[in-house]
Amino acid sequence: MDKPENIYHLAYYNNKPVGYSKIILTSPHPGIQVKNVTKLERLYLLREFYHLNVGGELLQFNIELSGNNGQLGMWLVVWKENDRAVRFYKKKGFEIIGDYDFKLTASHSNPNYHMLLKY
Repeated sequence: MDKPENIYHLAYYNNKPVGYSKIILTSPHPGIQVKNVTKLERLYLLREFYHLNVGGELLQFNIELSGNNGQLGMWLVVWKENDRAVRFYKKKGFEIIGDYDFKLTASHSNPNYHMLLKY
């Protein structure tokens, strides 16, 4: 949390913290031609608040913050087997632009998508 390039935000519902986000402005991705794109590194929400659109509002806040800082898009990495998250990001306009395996151990890795929202 002490790195100045990391931008964190908390989401509240009825004065209770229920989620958070972490973005990094101007975080280039090798598969994206423009360099001024934001990486959405974290977007977490407590499960009991999924149905209230708090996550959608937090994402929209970060998209607007990114755009207001001269960014041309936002990219992220999401686990392929997290169907709910993949659907969420697609619904918000993100497109799959690639994939990679995140190495957990010498014999196990998790397949992930790289997703991009252009603006």
